[in-house]
Amino acid sequence: MLTIVALTSDALTIETRGHRLSGAFIAIVLAMCFLGPAPAVAIALVTMAFDWVRDRPPLNYALNNLATYAIFPLVGGLLARGAVDLGAHPDSAAYGFVVFGVYLVTIVLNFALTALGFRLAEGSPMARQWRTVLVPLLPSELAAATLVLAFSVIYVAAGLAAFVVLIVALVAFQYLTRALLISQERAEQLEARSTELASLQVGVLAALVQTLSLRDKMTARHSAAVARYARAIARAIGCSEEQQDLVHTAGLLHDIGKFIFPDRILFADRRLSAEDWEIVKRHPAQGARVVGKVAGLGPVAEIIRCHHERIDGRGYPRGLRGEEIPLLSRMISIADTYDVMTARDSYREPVSQAEAIAELRRVAGTQLDAELVEVFIGLLEESGVGFQHTTDADFEAELNVEARVRAFVAS
Repeated sequence: MLTIVALTSDALTIETRGHRLSGAFIAIVLAMCFLGPAPAVAIALVTMAFDWVRDRPPLNYALNNLATYAIFPLVGGLLARGAVDLGAHPDSAAYGFVVFGVYLVTIVLNFALTALGFRLAEGSPMARQWRTVLVPLLPSELAAATLVLAFSVIYVAAGLAAFVVLIVALVAFQYLTRALLISQERAEQLEARSTELASLQVGVLAALVQTLSLRDKMTARHSAAVARYARAIARAIGCSEEQQDLVHTAGLLHDIGKFIFPDRILFADRRLSAEDWEIVKRHPAQGARVVGKVAGLGPVAEIIRCHHERIDGRGYPRGLRGEEIPLLSRMISIADTYDVMTARDSYREPVSQAEAIAELRRVAGTQLDAELVEVFIGLLEESGVGFQHTTDADFEAELNVEARVRAFVAS
């Protein structure tokens, strides 16, 4: 009967990462504990032969299975016999705990022998196999061990009628184990797809900034500087990592709308005409429109849209005032204003840090958020936060595509 149970269960075997998991193991363990080592080995080898006829594995795998299915039932059967010799009687309910222990020992031994075979045949690290195959299955294996314990107790009381319970429970066990493995594989597939999506989204972001750099390297470096300064402000006031990442991304892309500028505006060294100024005032909304079309960057687009709003309501494009302006947009405004004044690769003559700080304080409360201005000035004076415009090193450091992909996936 145990042989029939083993073969039937093996016909419903579950495969995961090259390993075959079957409820036949439960029948073999019961054979070890109630029939002895030799019958257990015999049932195991019959099961292995059934597998070989069905799947025709390569010779090296067949030999590994032969060794595995000969060794672990023998060891388990000898352990059970030793427990009997020490006084554990198979007709007692307490014998169920012997069966439970034998199950746990032999499942580990079975896996170790199988993993060793894969190590010798394919070079697969055993530690990795333990981590990716056995560890996720431990909850279901503990459930199976509890099942054989329960069968042992019922068998002592009810005899062969316990096989009905065993068969029902075995079907349920294999169904739940299969569901567990499918769920895990889907989670891994989802993680892989998330990585692909992150690479695509961050790649689009990087392409936007790099394209801007090709047209106007100064604006691209300025955007990277704004990203660095804005993140520093967000960190200083205790914003979450998510908010820091948002404001950093918005800083990198805040001037992406300048693609609409003709060269006479982008490289202007004179006062703009009223017509040109109207074009300039459209770049936050244009930039937000472009960024908003990239999946996952909707919040970034809103920050970009509002980065030229003023505290006194005289900004653009919406004329928002005070706390109507998103907090992260207010940080971008401060970083933008400071870097425009101090950048060494600007089209205008840069001013000193002291002069820039004085100007920030002058417009605090009208153009810029006064509290955030003081936070930023404190960072400039105490931590020495800065950006090197005359080389690409700081620009590349802020773009840092690989790290952004990893952060995206982790979030």
